[in-house]
Amino acid sequence: MEALKVGRPSPAARPLPWLGVAAVGLGFALLALFIWSWWDRSDLAGTGQKLLILAGFAAAAYGVARVANFLAAVRTGPLVGFIPAGLTLALVLLTVEALLRAYQVPAGLIPTPTRVFATLWAVRDVLLQDAYQTVVLEAFTGYLVGCGLGVATALLVSRFVFLERGFLPYATAFSSIPIVALAPVLVKMMGLEWPSKAAIVAITVFFPVVVNTFRGLTEVSPLSLDLMRSYAAGEAQQYRWLRVPNALPFIFNALKLGTTLAMIGSIVGEFFGANGQGLGFRIQIEAGRFGFDIVWSAIIVASVIGIAWYGLVAWLERRLTGWHVSFRE
Repeated sequence: MEALKVGRPSPAARPLPWLGVAAVGLGFALLALFIWSWWDRSDLAGTGQKLLILAGFAAAAYGVARVANFLAAVRTGPLVGFIPAGLTLALVLLTVEALLRAYQVPAGLIPTPTRVFATLWAVRDVLLQDAYQTVVLEAFTGYLVGCGLGVATALLVSRFVFLERGFLPYATAFSSIPIVALAPVLVKMMGLEWPSKAAIVAITVFFPVVVNTFRGLTEVSPLSLDLMRSYAAGEAQQYRWLRVPNALPFIFNALKLGTTLAMIGSIVGEFFGANGQGLGFRIQIEAGRFGFDIVWSAIIVASVIGIAWYGLVAWLERRLTGWHVSFRE
């Protein structure tokens, strides 16, 4: 067995799949040549266009699969996992661009990716102002308020039994209320300005934070509690050294879920009334004008911000709960 282990090559010693790399390059080249050079030539019309796109997509997909398998076996850097995802995204964008041009789909129905990115750059100032309204004033403010109140409420509910029996069932029930049903009520009650959308976000993230934090505070090992009590630890010390650390993974799960709910709540809230700014307002207005290039630009901005926000919370989770078993596996 030892001899077999010594004779077996390590993953890092595996040769680079040059055939896969060549297939990626060939596939991307075929799609790119069709898009930027050959797409309006008569000799590639009809079946020729479809065959060229199919050949480029098949070659690139095969190459991406080979490269992804190689990188999964090597794992020599933190950015290795993003390479297959980046290649897949590039392949999808190139294929969609080629298909939309080949079938001459109107831009008012489905804009091409290049048109979307060009529009995104052209209207970047407007979209940044909308993003400030939606993300900073509405989503982030409501997120901080909802999460803060949720953690404080969970601490009280876990400490007093009558609150657990009287409040927690309603928190579980209210957490299932659809945002679409809640948004128009709060907008009509509080007005079209950003506080109404911040209130939607706060209510939306409040209940998941309460439920998850309560679980983390109460699902503590009885042996650990007995050990703390044997050292004459009071309630405050039990919370500081046992319950709160045990609840951190649960809290961060709720915080990560809250980033998504916050973006959804603020954008959906703007659908029911806004003061002329916001990503949700921009999506609604431009969709009515068939300006789908601006609509997709706003969606891209919201998606990038949402992913970055989620990534920041996940990074904080790894920093503060690195001791947890899920990060040691």
